[in-house]
Amino acid sequence: MRRSIRIYILLAMLAACIQLQAQTTLSDEARLSLLTCTPGTALYERYGHTALRVYDPVNDIDISFNYGLFDFNTDHFYWKFVKGETWYQLGASSTKWFLFEYESADRPVYEQVLNLTPEQREAIWLALVENYQPENRYYLYNFVFDNCATRPYLLIANALDDTIISDYAGYTGQTYRRFIRHYTGAWSWENAGINLLFGPKADRQMLSEQRLFLPEELMLFMQSAHLKDNTPLVRESYIASFDSVHTPWYASWPVGLALFFITMMLVSIYDRKRQKWSWWADLIVLVPYVMLLVIVTFLTFFSCHPLVGFGWRLLIIPITHLCARLIYILR
Repeated sequence: MRRSIRIYILLAMLAACIQLQAQTTLSDEARLSLLTCTPGTALYERYGHTALRVYDPVNDIDISFNYGLFDFNTDHFYWKFVKGETWYQLGASSTKWFLFEYESADRPVYEQVLNLTPEQREAIWLALVENYQPENRYYLYNFVFDNCATRPYLLIANALDDTIISDYAGYTGQTYRRFIRHYTGAWSWENAGINLLFGPKADRQMLSEQRLFLPEELMLFMQSAHLKDNTPLVRESYIASFDSVHTPWYASWPVGLALFFITMMLVSIYDRKRQKWSWWADLIVLVPYVMLLVIVTFLTFFSCHPLVGFGWRLLIIPITHLCARLIYILR
């Protein structure tokens, strides 16, 4: 099934390329929409996705552009990903097949038709066509500052001469860490791992447009947006908030941490009874922890990831371990 989907997407992109080569001037019947795709199950899909749809029935154009394409088969992909040097690209495909891809994964796509003048639509259309040229379509991806949501927003803002005003406060004033936790789940293991990797920079407050790097936030921001003359930016829409992430209590990281503490405490009781230290138990904890510190050190000093760094949360593991071993140490 997945292979068939890939074939359909490839054909859809080919059809879009044929339309783009013509570089048709949009008609007065054209409309431009912001598409917001709901989250998937994979971690990199958990935050949703954003695309721009250009629909022109007169010129038979219906293309969706998205800045979220990447290739796992790229040479040294994982090494580049760890260093934060992942190159994404602008993709263009028939909207029919773009929607089919998400519907097949049971991921609804919301649409907001933007209230733009013909000149503004044309400006965005020409910018998309220009960005889709082979020499322009690649960009250095950054999860917070340059991604699939920030690029469409900047295109729209540039076409409107940066006159977008929104009454939506959203997560203004919240930290990056807390904002991201909303999409990973506060008690999930994914969130625990992210918190261990994130340093003090993740605890900075987000101001104004800084929070628009996540698709849902951009969608809600645009829904309440208007121009200086109070003209609503969204002409018509079908949207809904993303479903919240729920982690069962038995699969949460606090339960895992509690089990780790109990296990090490039982080892300490056993050691106290036999008056001998079980070094192997500490080694099992120490080796992964040292590997974690090496990873954080590398990402902090040798990668482009903006929020990674040393934080107090890295002390949770050794402190828990030490507390569990006090039964033996203080015998």
